[in-house]
Amino acid sequence: MGVLIVGGTVTLVALLVQRAGGGGGAAWEVALNQPEGTRIGGVAAAEGGIGVWVQRPDGDRVLVVDPKRGRVAGEIRLGR
Repeated sequence: MGVLIVGGTVTLVALLVQRAGGGGGAAWEVALNQPEGTRIGGVAAAEGGIGVWVQRPDGDRVLVVDPKRGRVAGEIRLGR
């Protein structure tokens, strides 16, 4: 009987920790596929995606990343 009480308590605690955010976060990965010499100048979060400012040898751009699909959704070229 004591073994069942201890086993049930351990199981209950493990489930509570797991559901409370014990490492089950969302992770995603995106390849920006930019040319050699490109640097990331900044990152900004928006309601529908993430803006990544890249400094390329041929000019700066802002890449709009869709985190739900894990891909670059658009590109904005910045004039000099």
